[in-house]
Amino acid sequence: MPTYQYACSACGHEFDIVQKFSDDALTECPKCSGELRKVFSAVGIVFKGSGFYRTDSRSSSSSTVSSTTTSSSSSSTESKTESKTSESKPAAASTPAPAAS
Repeated sequence: MPTYQYACSACGHEFDIVQKFSDDALTECPKCSGELRKVFSAVGIVFKGSGFYRTDSRSSSSSTVSSTTTSSSSSSTESKTESKTSESKPAAASTPAPAAS
């Protein structure tokens, strides 16, 4: 059962009461018999982390596409770097060493 907060418009008395959803709202202050009003405040529960949003349950195809694109572009960058380094190596490394007699 939820807890509701009430405040009296006449005397300012504030109190909390546990009521069923089907119960009628209180209208009379228990102290001065003045008019009561419900007090609404911020929600006391916050959802953090994954699994609470509509997009959390979707397949990860969109994230897979972006990660594939990123990895392929980094692979092509690495292969370009490797080809540049192999071109800059001296040719002496590829010639056979003289035979020992």
